[in-house]
Amino acid sequence: MNGEPCEHHTFRLLPWTGSEGKPCYLLGDGAGYVSRMADGVESVQLGMAGDLLGHAADLLADRRVTGVELHFLASRLSESLQEVKRVAESRGARLNASGHVPDNEQVGTPRTGHQQPVSR
Repeated sequence: MNGEPCEHHTFRLLPWTGSEGKPCYLLGDGAGYVSRMADGVESVQLGMAGDLLGHAADLLADRRVTGVELHFLASRLSESLQEVKRVAESRGARLNASGHVPDNEQVGTPRTGHQQPVSR
């Protein structure tokens, strides 16, 4: 090694998918541009989920709702739940990274100053 201090970088599950719906990961220290962008996307996704839940409550309280409207609502709720699940998995993995880390989730590498998105 070159004597430089080693920082632990972790894989972060990103709040979007790659080609063919495969998960995307970011290897980094959590302080870079892509991490900040991911934080923003997660915030939007969680906010939209909250809005959707409010809309669902209103729609379900209306006795005149149609099957088509319920199908549309169920489709949007399913999409939102997938996004919120991905956010929860990502945040849970990052919490684990601060304590006990399962194998292959943390990589010790010299700090390079940049982050690299990775599709698996």
